Amino acid sequence: MTGPRREKVSDLVREEVARLLQVEMHDTRLGFITVTEVRMSSDLKHARVYVSLLSEGPAREQALQALTAARGFIRRRLGQTLRLRYTPEITFAVDASLEYGARIDSLIEQTRTTPPADAAPSGDADRPAEEDET
Repeated sequence: MTGPRREKVSDLVREEVARLLQVEMHDTRLGFITVTEVRMSSDLKHARVYVSLLSEGPAREQALQALTAARGFIRRRLGQTLRLRYTPEITFAVDASLEYGARIDSLIEQTRTTPPADAAPSGDADRPAEEDET
């Protein structure tokens, strides 16, 4: 099942998990956390929740441990709120796409600031190329 039902359930799970983490979770190890995506299995019994963490190093590991410890609480609250036939098993994963995008942006910016070694002299670069009208 790859249709709209799975997408709708994953959106509902994403919204509810984000709300639970913001409002009802009071674990100081979480820090600043954002739910970026939820991927559901085809039978809707398993949900992989991708989170973006602002922290680095040991603080990131502690946040993941806090999320893992809270899986039962989050699953129970999902079952109470979403009223699905089966409440999905939840696994958390770090979404590294934001860091990857930031790395790509920095590489692009770096190429813009450093001129290439075989660049034309600066006087010729501003002048448009002349077209041959024959």
